[in-house]
Amino acid sequence: MATTTKTQISNINSFYSRDLLIRAQPLLVHNKFGMIKDIPQNNSDVIKFRRYANLTAATTPLVEGVTPAGSQLSKTDITATLNWYGDFVTLTDKLTMETEDPVRLEANEVLADQAGDTLDQIVRDILVAGTSVIYSGTSNTQNDHVAAGDVITSANVDSAEETLKANKARYMTSFVDATTGISTVPLPPCFIGICHTYTTKTIRAFTGFVKVELYAQPTARMEGEFGKYGNTRFIETVNAKVLTGAGTSTIDLYVTLIIAKYAYGVTRMSGRAMQNIVKPLGSAGTADPLDQRETSGWKAGLTAVILNDAFMTRIVHARV
Repeated sequence: MATTTKTQISNINSFYSRDLLIRAQPLLVHNKFGMIKDIPQNNSDVIKFRRYANLTAATTPLVEGVTPAGSQLSKTDITATLNWYGDFVTLTDKLTMETEDPVRLEANEVLADQAGDTLDQIVRDILVAGTSVIYSGTSNTQNDHVAAGDVITSANVDSAEETLKANKARYMTSFVDATTGISTVPLPPCFIGICHTYTTKTIRAFTGFVKVELYAQPTARMEGEFGKYGNTRFIETVNAKVLTGAGTSTIDLYVTLIIAKYAYGVTRMSGRAMQNIVKPLGSAGTADPLDQRETSGWKAGLTAVILNDAFMTRIVHARV
């Protein structure tokens, strides 16, 4: 007599959810706290920022009938050149006709995420190249002195604030609204700290740290803000600068920026800050004789420049 062995057969068919999964995206913050000055179209790709130096206090009493020597104004010009960035994806007619996904819409969202991430990292890399730096640890004066135990401390933040105040830096009182990229949102006077997500737990453990939930107005918080220490309100993002293998024994180092008002400027091309460029099927003419390809892309003009190194410092440290 023949015997039959029954085995469990997996379900061949499956239900496909057309609600596509959310992509992991970093919090984009580095563009928010600079002085926004755009270049008008048909003008130039170079912008000039100008600063006049303070005059020395006139503490000598005037002598009757004697005209003092007077002072001379002095200025500093800071220039920056606009650069252009962009990328695109190609979609085929077969893909757009046969797939069950909203490919065009999803492609535009992916490109938008890429554009935001790109511009955030560009500004970040300019800011972390400033001359004012504090190295965590004892007597450390350069990156490869920082060892595994040299994490950020409240004393580091105290030193950063002291440096900014001694340099007559002003508190930040507004930041750029991320939804518009132009308009500003009021902010209680403070310095801004931008740190890596891996640094957050160390800062939270500072004696005197105030959680954002305990603010007098907890709803008046910036995106990514987790609390304050001293006069500095901290924002966390995985886009904060990581110096891979730069520390002692090639450990990774993390950069926490402490920023005051007027520390840096951000410039775009007026009216062309960000473009979504779509070339539909057939737009290529004889280069695409069978209408098989379309493209969607983005292009943006941007530069950032440190306006005053004395109004910004960075703390280089290890992580727990």
